[in-house]
Amino acid sequence: DKVDLGDLMFSLCYLPTAGRLTITIIKARNLKAMDITGASDPYVKVSLMCEGRRLKKRKTSTKRNTLNPVYNEAIVFDVPPENIDQINLSIAVMDYDRVGHNEVIGVCQVGNDAESLGRDHWNEMLSYPRKPIAHWHPLVEVR
Repeated sequence: DKVDLGDLMFSLCYLPTAGRLTITIIKARNLKAMDITGASDPYVKVSLMCEGRRLKKRKTSTKRNTLNPVYNEAIVFDVPPENIDQINLSIAVMDYDRVGHNEVIGVCQVGNDAESLGRDHWNEMLSYPRKPIAHWHPLVEVR
């Protein structure tokens, strides 16, 4: 039973010569409302994963009171070409809460170990170095 948690659009771009992986979080749409007000305060957390370990994490700014936030924020990780095959990006859309814990709205993965679209997007990025490749990704529940 698929819950519709919304979609996230981001672009991936890899510069092999500089060993720079850039993920630009563009926007999200139809996010699941997390607050009683019927909206959310979403931000996006990107974790650079290697063999199940988190190496680095970065996040975007928080957009207040919206289910369709626009970010246009680039997050850059240093990934040498010899390591690019072992890397996955774990992307979580979070709901910021002033009280209590920030809740996960939904997640998606890109990288060699990701499924279907996440792997296709990654392979497309590797096939076209230096060119940002943008796709929508459906958010799924955290396993």
